[in-house]
Amino acid sequence: MADDRGDPAPAMPARMTEPFEAGVVVRDLELMARFYRDALGCSEVHRSRIPASIGVPAGLGDELLVVWLQVPSGGRVKLIRPQVAPAPAYSVLPLTARRGLSYLTFHLDDMDPVVTALVTGGARPLSDPVVVWARGRRISFWADPEGNALELVDGRGDVREPGRSEP
Repeated sequence: MADDRGDPAPAMPARMTEPFEAGVVVRDLELMARFYRDALGCSEVHRSRIPASIGVPAGLGDELLVVWLQVPSGGRVKLIRPQVAPAPAYSVLPLTARRGLSYLTFHLDDMDPVVTALVTGGARPLSDPVVVWARGRRISFWADPEGNALELVDGRGDVREPGRSEP
């Protein structure tokens, strides 16, 4: 695979063996598992208690409960609930105002039904307008019920609706 300049990608020292996973620390594991399932179509593939004997030396803290959710297009979201509730997450606008992981992106064939499901599931829009046209695509940013930022992307940038952004 080549980068944007056409240069070949550097050789990897090891081969990836599983889909990419992103971990999201949550306060209410059941609420968030239901949200990602109902609003984004993720399915629970595994649930496990991680004992302190693993969590502490791994740098994760004390005992944890973890739910692995399969994203329909591949990859996984791990919802992680520590024994001590974490501080609330706040979506900082603009999302690029802080370093590090800022949001999870979900590529969809049509975001409209997902936007409706996000509202029903307790998410709030971060984009204003809610759907933004960007180079032949539509994008929309949301905060999940605990404040973690999500991006929706679809290829329906040719669909125009009143009250939505212009390119």
